[in-house]
Amino acid sequence: MPVRLIALDIDGTLLDERSRLPEINRDAVAEAASRGIEIALVTGRRYDFATPIARQFPCPLTMIVNNGALVKSSAGETYLVHLLDRGIAGRVLDAATGFRDLASVCFNRASKDQVIYEHIDWQDPLRGAYFERNREYLAEMNPLRDCLTEDPIQVMFTGHANQVREVESFLSELPFASEYSLAMTVYDHRDFGLVDVIAAGCSKGATLAEWVRRRGWSREDVMAIGDNLNDLEMLQFAGLPVVMGNSVPELKNLGWRETLSNDQGGVAAAIARYAYGDV
Repeated sequence: MPVRLIALDIDGTLLDERSRLPEINRDAVAEAASRGIEIALVTGRRYDFATPIARQFPCPLTMIVNNGALVKSSAGETYLVHLLDRGIAGRVLDAATGFRDLASVCFNRASKDQVIYEHIDWQDPLRGAYFERNREYLAEMNPLRDCLTEDPIQVMFTGHANQVREVESFLSELPFASEYSLAMTVYDHRDFGLVDVIAAGCSKGATLAEWVRRRGWSREDVMAIGDNLNDLEMLQFAGLPVVMGNSVPELKNLGWRETLSNDQGGVAAAIARYAYGDV
């Protein structure tokens, strides 16, 4: 039987290495939607950072963003919200003072002041391009902890690959680590990574499962495609998990179906081969 929902990671999966949407992927997704299959973008990106991608499709999309913290429609309707308790966020910032230059706090706000940093280096060689693309949503507050006037979506740490691995290890060993979840994404070839501190039990996979239950479907109705560590739970949930040819070894070694790389239209190839029930 064909699947009812296709869950797609964005960076490293739907987009190529230049962060562009290949036409072949756009057309394959549109074709699947025209056949009645629901398309969900399941990403670590914020909603407003993912929306320019969603707008390139001629069909409505479900958007599971912030590694599962929010579910919205591509038209902006909010379906699910899983915020991080501000007290826990404050304790994380207090404990991780050694990583404060990597930290930011993300809020569920309409436009400005969505992402707060203690200091923004607009010339940062690693993060400067991200800062510039998201300039209208960013703000500074020193000390950073003072921004916690409401529950945030997440506390986020970004930096070089070795830095975020160190952050993830540190955060996973804190005495109150059971009170939050971690979602890590690492691109070794770019020497870049990020770690999100989100609500306990929250992940791409957990929220996808919650959404699928709301739709009255089961995991067997779901195909998921991903490439990185934060896609693990999503792929584990899906009845039909597919990893990209450019996936991290931790995913490739699990024995799931593998498609072409993101520079070879791997999403389109996977949809054509597996989505319509004629394997």
